[in-house]
Amino acid sequence: MSQGIDYGTLMHRAMRSLIREVLDSVAENGLPGQHHFFITFDTSHPGVAIADWLRNRYPDEMTVVIQHWFDNLEVTDQGFSVTLNFGDAPEPLHIPYDAISTFVDPSVEFGLRFERPEDEEEDIHPAGTGEEEGEAPLAEDVEAEEEQHRDAEIVRLDSFRK
Repeated sequence: MSQGIDYGTLMHRAMRSLIREVLDSVAENGLPGQHHFFITFDTSHPGVAIADWLRNRYPDEMTVVIQHWFDNLEVTDQGFSVTLNFGDAPEPLHIPYDAISTFVDPSVEFGLRFERPEDEEEDIHPAGTGEEEGEAPLAEDVEAEEEQHRDAEIVRLDSFRK
């Protein structure tokens, strides 16, 4: 018999199920409104399938953007596959949900982060975007997301006591 309830594992499973449901809806109906996703994942995770040149460039972690241009989005219970544009070259990717470390939809200020015990603060490297052919990467969106995290403020409850 186990010593307790592993709430962390249960929460991660539920959050990954939420990602699957969101991506399944997008595969069926397309992206609604201004929604778009920054998805950061572990490129060395078993089951991740990316081009060798991408794995060489991002040996540990990679962030992709699903926004304007993406194709062949297929969602399964274990992960998803999508074709994204990398410098005018379409590349297929397969990403298991267990490889995802962050999932962010900045259009509605929604984000999930999957903590691992060995996680330390690391730079997120934006890579292939879902941008239309010829458009620059979404540097301003990445900066806006980073700015949102920097703007967080700690409020001490003692200041409200009389």
